[in-house]
Amino acid sequence: MKKLTFIFFAALILSSTVKGQTDGIANKDNSNIGAPASSNVRASKYPMILPDSRAVFHVKAPDAQKVQLDLGKKYDMIKNNEGIWEVTTDSLTEGFHYYSLLIDGVAVADPSSESFYGMGRMASGIEVPFKGDGYYAVKNVAHGDVRMKRYYSSVTKTWRRFYIYTPAGYDANINQKYPVLYLMHGGGEDERGWSTQGKTDLILDNLIAEKKAKPMLIVMLDGNVGNGGFSESSLKAFESELKECIIPVVEKEYRVKTDSKNRALAGLSMGGIQTLYAGIKNTQLFSYLGVFSSGWLPNLDGVAEAQYEFMKTNSGLINTNLKQFWISQGGKEDIAHRNCQIMLSKFKDLKIKYSYSEYPGGHTWPVWRNNLYNFAQLLFK
Repeated sequence: MKKLTFIFFAALILSSTVKGQTDGIANKDNSNIGAPASSNVRASKYPMILPDSRAVFHVKAPDAQKVQLDLGKKYDMIKNNEGIWEVTTDSLTEGFHYYSLLIDGVAVADPSSESFYGMGRMASGIEVPFKGDGYYAVKNVAHGDVRMKRYYSSVTKTWRRFYIYTPAGYDANINQKYPVLYLMHGGGEDERGWSTQGKTDLILDNLIAEKKAKPMLIVMLDGNVGNGGFSESSLKAFESELKECIIPVVEKEYRVKTDSKNRALAGLSMGGIQTLYAGIKNTQLFSYLGVFSSGWLPNLDGVAEAQYEFMKTNSGLINTNLKQFWISQGGKEDIAHRNCQIMLSKFKDLKIKYSYSEYPGGHTWPVWRNNLYNFAQLLFK
């Protein structure tokens, strides 16, 4: 009897030990509770999203002395005996996040993740799902195309390119002409931003299928003209590029309507500044302006004041020509929020008509996707 009791307890202890070791392994790699991020390269298990929106990152770098994850916040990664470095983050906010791996101080892209042009360079990105992302989900609807067009710029004296969304049926409906939205990215990004990070085609496919938006073309152009950024010379170069190069190419090569009531101009952050600069002065060209997460910067007072003076003199014309002057922010956590509020108070003084909304999320792609979703529904009606 004592022997049987001993065997029973020994088996129980062994079972508990094995279970504990198994749980430890499972909890360590989270394979039983997490799911690969949708932004991973094919068949990559990591980065992995946990149910509480934390993320697990792995990278194999056996000879590295120090590895960190830079996700805005820096996380120290821990190396196991196989040379794999791992870390689990805090709970992440919904949507898209740029990140880098710092291997012995050098920022590199994660080989397990898709790379995106952002922050002025190629960087990794991770997509954290949330319940409200259905408006850019891949659905069983008619899908349009995103095409790439090269053109020669008489402004920069170089070959450049833009991406263009054409709605479902564009090639078949050869007698139909479409309205067009010219859409700009933010600083540190380029013409790929809206087509890739922004999920423009999916947003429009779903809206058009639900008859919430008119079929339209969307030109996603490269706003990095001149010296780049927000200088007056760069803004002037952008305006020239838009008017002298891009619009003529679009209207020559694609079936678009060419009156102001069928043109819209919009952009996020830096692209919002470009929209303000080029759009307000050219309401004879654009009846719709969208400014996402933007506002005149304090160090651009000379440019801003010149525009305010123009708006004061031409407020009646601006209000008459613009069917929508739509401005939105990512809540008070948006880094452009204060600048925008100062600008809007000036607009009120100048009696400029506009509509304003906020969508919480800060200065991030989930906000700008939502901006496009809402702005597109107001266009060309």
